[in-house]
Amino acid sequence: MWRRSTRVLCRHVSRREYSRICPPPAKSAGPLIRVSNHIARLGPPKEGPKPRQLLSLPPFPGHPLPGKRSHEDGVVSRVTAVSWVKYYFDGIYDSTIQSHFKQGLVQMECPGLIEKEGQMKPKRKIRPSEVMEVGARVYIPVSVVESRVSRRFDCIPSGTLYPNADEIEYLQRRVKYKDSAIIVLNKPPKLPVKGNLPVHNSMDALAAAALSYGNNEGPKLVHRLDRESSGLHLMGRTKESVSLLQWLYTDFNKGKSSCQAWDDACEARYQRYWALVIGSPKEKEGLICAPLSKVLLDNGKTERVILAHQSGLEASQKAITQYRVLGPTINGCSWIELRPLTSRKHQLRVHCAEALGTPIVGDYKYGWFVHRRWKQMPHVDIEPTSGLPYKLRRPAGLDVQKGSVLSKVPLLHLHCRELVLPNIAKFLLILDQKLDNMHSAVSSKPDILRFVASMPSHMKISWNLMSSYLV
Repeated sequence: MWRRSTRVLCRHVSRREYSRICPPPAKSAGPLIRVSNHIARLGPPKEGPKPRQLLSLPPFPGHPLPGKRSHEDGVVSRVTAVSWVKYYFDGIYDSTIQSHFKQGLVQMECPGLIEKEGQMKPKRKIRPSEVMEVGARVYIPVSVVESRVSRRFDCIPSGTLYPNADEIEYLQRRVKYKDSAIIVLNKPPKLPVKGNLPVHNSMDALAAAALSYGNNEGPKLVHRLDRESSGLHLMGRTKESVSLLQWLYTDFNKGKSSCQAWDDACEARYQRYWALVIGSPKEKEGLICAPLSKVLLDNGKTERVILAHQSGLEASQKAITQYRVLGPTINGCSWIELRPLTSRKHQLRVHCAEALGTPIVGDYKYGWFVHRRWKQMPHVDIEPTSGLPYKLRRPAGLDVQKGSVLSKVPLLHLHCRELVLPNIAKFLLILDQKLDNMHSAVSSKPDILRFVASMPSHMKISWNLMSSYLV
């Protein structure tokens, strides 16, 4: 009797496939009954996790990172994946970057696999200790760039005749690098570079008062950023460094020198900008070769830069820009990366507005016609992976009226984010003595300096608005 009941019990347990704690998955995605506030409603099943929007870092250049020795016992120092990501996202907490690696969200392209048509490039997860190779491209979710935005708007008021103590201290905090030859700082928006009456407290006036650091004269301007733009700004501290930098930033054909290291460092020089544009270019990346010319408006005072006509009757200047789209079109806008190969006035703004047909957000001079009919409210855009429409949400506690993309009058969204140039302080000593080998203290310094600057507040708000809903 006991054996018989045991067999029946065992037979009953063997037929049971699922428990109440772990029910079987639903066979069909039909409507479900949801109860909220004691009211039952019939609705669609809960949506699954949305795909993460990936941000593509530029190819790894292979040069040593700042703060790392370029050579150790004759062997070039290795750069790990976590060091490259931490350097590129300067200002982001290390814990945030480490958590992305732990969750397996950092990926790299697989060069061995063949890319299929209509599909994304094959990628693989990477460990933080993996050594970077030259040309390797890393992909990471846009959530790594999200950060808290301070309430204070980061721009210097320019209403006083002479800079006060607060403005001087503020500008000194913006300095990212300083040596005997150059000063690199993160220029805030709405700060004019060159000041003439009635403009007060321009960059050259503030630098003379705040950035002399014991010298008789303040640093001199080498290249200029627009008043509304922000980002890395380079200044020379001595006459020798200023003349060398001005020669470096000219577009004339430069001959080879007797120092091979200097020639290699000059070829590695570049600048990268981040910009938010209205619309999206037709091609994801490309090269813009569109010469520019200046015209005088009807008032006889204002100059404007336009694309040169093909007739060739008017004076024009060669202008070349590389561009790359960083992500999909969201709310009618898209983030792009710009790398100017020539230094022309308003080159990036004109190329974006007239050559690509996607003016920069906040550029009312060259994109006024698009801004006049542009609506900043939610715009229906389709997600490429799932085919569903994007949903733009506002993060809690975020003030969008600080010149962001959703404000009534957004500020210019153009930021000089990355700067690579030769180590001027080192090469001034080498070029003066015309020797490739110097003292060990000088030779141990890196040949190339690389800097990355965080975006201003209004661009950070726009980035959070356009990225945080996906992750």
